[in-house]
Amino acid sequence: MEEVFFNSGETRGEIVKNIKAGNILVDDKIVKPSYVLKEGEKITVELKEKAQKLAANRKIKVEIIHQDKNMVVINKPAGLSVHPISFEEKDTLVNFLLGKFPEIENVNDGSAGSQFRPGIVHRLDRDTSGVIVVARNQKTFDALKKIFQDREVSKKYVAIVFGKLEEKSGVIEKPLARSTGYEKQVIAHKRTKTKVRPAITEYAVLGESENYSLVEVLPKTGRTHQIRIHLTSIGHPIVGDKLYTMKVNDKAKTAARQLLHAKELEFKLFRRKYAFQAEIPTDFREFADSLDLNVIKR
Repeated sequence: MEEVFFNSGETRGEIVKNIKAGNILVDDKIVKPSYVLKEGEKITVELKEKAQKLAANRKIKVEIIHQDKNMVVINKPAGLSVHPISFEEKDTLVNFLLGKFPEIENVNDGSAGSQFRPGIVHRLDRDTSGVIVVARNQKTFDALKKIFQDREVSKKYVAIVFGKLEEKSGVIEKPLARSTGYEKQVIAHKRTKTKVRPAITEYAVLGESENYSLVEVLPKTGRTHQIRIHLTSIGHPIVGDKLYTMKVNDKAKTAARQLLHAKELEFKLFRRKYAFQAEIPTDFREFADSLDLNVIKR
């Protein structure tokens, strides 16, 4: 009897599973894995393509602020992307989460690309640090998603911006839209051709020096790059923001990344109130200390 070899890269165990699943037939019939082939019998192989999986990576170092059966809360470091955009990427927050909390693998909303965002209900930019909450099961995912969509979450950020703000507190209410090149967001105008979304940001100056201000920011909507664009729109871009920074004083020093930190997150989930804080990272704190910022008295 002639031996049959498979060149699909399947292991012996996987071939057995495919025989049991009916993906390997003998004369168009399902047989047992122990079946002995007879001369002249026709073998039909319809091996299904292996489903690709995101890589788990427990080597990434992140601070876990809180974890329970429903969620995990992370203090995301700057420089770490929240999720990959391809199966080849291995160095994102999601890759870390899959290594430590593998149950999140299929927790998503089923939208396009959602397989790359398991458990993720909101995001922070790659170079923004701070608190982010991740769902560990579908029930929690759906509940958190609705809470964020309904704006029932209190978010508080701190940022270091260029210049002194004339108004020490205020509200920036300017709609946002994608730029025509889709590389970034812009303030929407009458002639804007891409989809326009309302955006509201409250702010208050905490401290200031000659060329900089430390600002507390409370976004009331959750648009992409909202805080960065809104602060730039009033003439005070975030220090280190390479995408939205306007031309500033050549003598002003900048930072390696945008100095924006998600400091606090509060919400109510399953009839319980939660409040989480993420410690301000060293690079942000050291830059602020070097400016001798004078605290604004209220």
